[in-house]
Amino acid sequence: MELLQNKLYIEDIKQVSESQLPWEKLEGKTILISGASGMIGSFLIDVLMYKNKVDHINCKICALGRSEKKAKQRFFNYWKQEGFNFFSFDIVKKPLNKNEIGKADFIIHAASNTHPIAYSTDPIGTITTNVIGTYHLLEFANKYCTERFAFLSSNEIYGENRGDVETFSEDYCGYINSNTLRAGYPESKRCGEALCQAYIKQKGLDIVIPRLTRSYGPTMLMSDTKAISQFIKKSIAKENIVLKSDGTQFYSYTYMADAVTGLLTILLKGKNGEAYNIADTHSDIMLKDLAEIIAKWSGMKVVYDLPSETEKEGFSKATKARLNANKLKMLGWRAQYNIYSGIERTLQILKEMGADRIGR
Repeated sequence: MELLQNKLYIEDIKQVSESQLPWEKLEGKTILISGASGMIGSFLIDVLMYKNKVDHINCKICALGRSEKKAKQRFFNYWKQEGFNFFSFDIVKKPLNKNEIGKADFIIHAASNTHPIAYSTDPIGTITTNVIGTYHLLEFANKYCTERFAFLSSNEIYGENRGDVETFSEDYCGYINSNTLRAGYPESKRCGEALCQAYIKQKGLDIVIPRLTRSYGPTMLMSDTKAISQFIKKSIAKENIVLKSDGTQFYSYTYMADAVTGLLTILLKGKNGEAYNIADTHSDIMLKDLAEIIAKWSGMKVVYDLPSETEKEGFSKATKARLNANKLKMLGWRAQYNIYSGIERTLQILKEMGADRIGR
């Protein structure tokens, strides 16, 4: 079974597409999405293509990614449809060209390494995508008069909790030891945000910054090495959940559909230059409790193991990273799923698809 044949997944698409948002702002517009085949980008494209079909907003999707083969597998339903175009392109290697891509009314920069093994095995690619790739897209936006640019940032920019707050609001700044391999991801996301602010001031661009927390859902990729993704894959495979720490890390999580609704809310209603956390307190949980929920679903156990050196290099050092989303809620956003319902939904969809279909 493919994702777009799954009843629960289709329900997710419909739920997001029926959100009370000013969708008219996207009517007839061209939306460029980098990282199109990723967890967030791919679901966003499913929502927009559904919106085109049902509500005829007639927006055009320019999907950017490095692998045409993977993209064709993921988007085969749209491959020859009017309104969808995929461009095999590495935004780090060269600037975008309007003759190749065309004008983009909205740009959503969702391309990034987002999991621990990628941080430790491709630290250069991690940094350059968040800095050079962002620069190339901002240059394109400035040159061809893009209406609005969204830079997808991360809870990682907050660093380690200094012990002075329970949750991070958008102006919080914790500690990051920049002289480490692992710092490449949060520091480059910080730099990407700063670059956005520079283009707002110097070039007059309109930019918003959605800050995603640890996201999960049935669009996760097999290559994803985040702890929650590993837990989910183990559960689907009917294997014990392996926890490579004491599990006392206290984090925020967001189900894929809620993350995309948050992103769209910020894109369509957010204020120029502002960052917004996408999170919900009902999905804040300790890692060990998260592991237990996922293991219980499949009738398996949680076992503890030591991480490899490569794994340790990619692990976050933060022990408490919970986000405050009051600013986003002021725009009317509300999460539809808590950690229990989101995890159950993810596991059920992936089970129905078959474990080998994850990320397809």
